[in-house]
Amino acid sequence: MSFVRFLARPMLASSFVLAGMDKLRNADDTATQLSPLLRRAAESLPFQTDEKVLARVIGGTQIGAGVFFALGKSARLAATILAVVSVLNSYVEWRSADISSVQARDARRKQLLKNVSLTGGVLLASVDTAGRPSLAWRAEHFAADAKKSAGHLAADAKKTTAKRLNKADKAVRKAVDHATGA
Repeated sequence: MSFVRFLARPMLASSFVLAGMDKLRNADDTATQLSPLLRRAAESLPFQTDEKVLARVIGGTQIGAGVFFALGKSARLAATILAVVSVLNSYVEWRSADISSVQARDARRKQLLKNVSLTGGVLLASVDTAGRPSLAWRAEHFAADAKKSAGHLAADAKKTTAKRLNKADKAVRKAVDHATGA
């Protein structure tokens, strides 16, 4: 891991971890804030669950993904999860923000810009391969190499088979010529 990644991942993850801890500590407030979304999510689940429980799950997921991202363990997956959570948070904070005064609207805009910036950061991190090829690239090149190898094997087998058939044909003709006395 490069020095920049070593520093940048924990720096970017810290905001998400702290926000997740806040969501866990204040699950009632989080459930109230996320109520419209959590109600829809709770209805679509096959089992009954409380909005407060879903708020805690979101907070725990945010903490877990943030810690994994900071440590560089499954960093791309963790960054993708953080991006989804960040979009959710941005939407909820935008909708629930106070807009009664000019200062409140300005604060709402600044918060949205911060959230969009964080989302952009984790989206970039979600596609960062740390200088190594992605799994898709590796699979594509492995398939191309296997196809090339199979083609070479088939060509070699064809040549070998042709040589053996030619040899066998000559041997049979020689035996026939010898038997017929020609």
